[in-house]
Amino acid sequence: MGAIEQVKTLSGDAEIPCYMARPQGEISAAIIVIQEIFGVNEGIRAKCDHWASKGYLAIAPDLFWRINEGTDLDADVEAEFQQALDLMGKFNQDQGIRDIEAVIHFAQNSIGSHKIGCVGYCLGGRLAFMTACRTDIRASVGYYGVGIDGLLGEKHAIAHEVMLHIPTADGFVPADAQAAMHAGLDDHPKVTLHDYDGLDHGFAAEFGDRRDDVAATLADSRTEAFFKEHLA
Repeated sequence: MGAIEQVKTLSGDAEIPCYMARPQGEISAAIIVIQEIFGVNEGIRAKCDHWASKGYLAIAPDLFWRINEGTDLDADVEAEFQQALDLMGKFNQDQGIRDIEAVIHFAQNSIGSHKIGCVGYCLGGRLAFMTACRTDIRASVGYYGVGIDGLLGEKHAIAHEVMLHIPTADGFVPADAQAAMHAGLDDHPKVTLHDYDGLDHGFAAEFGDRRDDVAATLADSRTEAFFKEHLA
């Protein structure tokens, strides 16, 4: 359904490759799908296609483009998993947020409104939270975001709704980090947290060994309702 298109950076002197899926008919809102450390792979492209089937303009920027354009890795292949970890270590997250902001501006201009949301996974879950803190995005969803407990000092800047999906047995987000997230965000008027008891990191991946169908279906239904409400 989608194809790679180019979006200008904030400075306008370069272009960000983005997988873009456009729905049939009128577009009233857009969703930016923020990659895991595995790049804009088959699973991320499938998520974009799904959102387009729901009537949204869906855009997945290749956030690793500055260090390794065209990253498309499989989490279930050990060598590719290690490559993904290496790329994450080289990735400038602050620059990544600026690239996401450029995509927000592109989407706003494309649909003629500010009804832009984002949904991210793993690294993308962390970046979705950062996007909520640092941009005018209207709704943000993070799945198993890593290190959000270290970003709580930015929570005062959250102006629009945020939803976080937290698997309680996440091997990359220990119990103390989860407790800090709840302590710091449970009373925030714009933030909703959902726990998934006994689930591990990556449970909502579209494909592969990490996926848990029941939990993924529940989390995705909550995300769809969230965007339907806040991007209406």
